[in-house]
Amino acid sequence: MARPGSLMPLMVISLASLVFLCGSRQVEARGCIKGAAVGAVAGHVAGHHGVVGAVAGCAVGHHLAKKQQREQRQQQRQAAQAPQAVQPPGSPSGQAPQ
Repeated sequence: MARPGSLMPLMVISLASLVFLCGSRQVEARGCIKGAAVGAVAGHVAGHHGVVGAVAGCAVGHHLAKKQQREQRQQQRQAAQAPQAVQPPGSPSGQAPQ
């Protein structure tokens, strides 16, 4: 059986590989790196499961980033569909004459 200390380099290499893999496709992996970092720390604290935490954090971070991007697109569509304010003729600033 391997000593617990001998698994640390393997975990570090695995985590670094995950980060580089996620970072190589930034368009598709938006949110993964931040989520992986947070998940690795949480997994390590919760019982030395840093790699599992990093994978889960990557998945959650990617999901939240896609959700945020979807909401931004929806807001942009609504802003584009909103009617523009029409100024009455003869009113330079759009205020009603007094």
